[in-house]
Amino acid sequence: MKYIVKTVLGMEYIAASRLRDEGVNVISIRPSGFLGLLIVEGYEDKLNIPEVENYIPVFAECNAEIEEIVKKVEEVVEEIPVEGTFDVKAKVRGKHPFKNRDVTNAVVDSLIGKLKLDWVSPDVTICVEVIGSKAYIGVVKGVLEHRKYLGKPDSTKLFGKVSIVQTPYLEKKAYEFGEAVGRAVQAFEVKELVIAPYGYVKAFELEEFLRGVKSGQKSRLEVQKRAYSREVRETDVLLQDLYQCVRDKRRRRNLILVTDPAGKPVYEVREELKKKVKFCDEVVVLAGSRYGIPKGIFRFADFVIDLAPNVTFATEHTIPAILSVLAEIVLDSENFTG
Repeated sequence: MKYIVKTVLGMEYIAASRLRDEGVNVISIRPSGFLGLLIVEGYEDKLNIPEVENYIPVFAECNAEIEEIVKKVEEVVEEIPVEGTFDVKAKVRGKHPFKNRDVTNAVVDSLIGKLKLDWVSPDVTICVEVIGSKAYIGVVKGVLEHRKYLGKPDSTKLFGKVSIVQTPYLEKKAYEFGEAVGRAVQAFEVKELVIAPYGYVKAFELEEFLRGVKSGQKSRLEVQKRAYSREVRETDVLLQDLYQCVRDKRRRRNLILVTDPAGKPVYEVREELKKKVKFCDEVVVLAGSRYGIPKGIFRFADFVIDLAPNVTFATEHTIPAILSVLAEIVLDSENFTG
């Protein structure tokens, strides 16, 4: 029987060598020029080769046309036979007038009257691997790959009501720190980033920091748009004096958090924080840079939190750290609705 073997990109020849050592017949490496793939014969479940990410037994193959694929899948289902619930996993490689979802929908439509569909925990997964001009039909037990999102709370609902108020990092390497901050806020898709200097600052140093923020945010946004099938939220970037920003934020039904080593450890405020984050309009996180947040602002904060006692976070680490803590505290599939 043939198998489609998948590897990390660039590891195909190493995997092929290991497979040959185990007596596996390697038919093709990078078929049709596509990286991360091998076609082999004689692969066994017991083979423990770390370069192999996944493998799919091939029960049939045909031309890469949707009508032929559907027909072959129906034949395979009758021949095996497939029982219980099913899922479909399609991957299209090469230039074709159809995409993954088109193949998936066509196969599901053809089987929906015969088998029960289960996207989460199917008894079998029907795999359609389109590689250039050929399509390979496989069937595996259970879920082929762990789902990234199914059955999990949506963290974007939480981050969509988070406002990060960041004092700018000035002096040397302002641009590099700005890039890190821009990437971080866009990676989490927070509602907004407010760059909030206080007192007099050197204009050109602030300009460098802002240029870095823009560059970091845009580069991360481009990656997200390519990687996600959903619409990506672009974080707003604003500029306001820190003290005035705190006054404005305090006027609304918001929750203001300050991260500082002088604060309480997270475990002491966990339950109270969880409750208030869920029901506030906006979570305002004040993040300092080299000199931290001025102590007078602490009186306006609902919580002053020490994220890691005896450890002081670098400027570029504060945003990912506090957002990860908030997600861990607040998100649960039963209670969080945003």
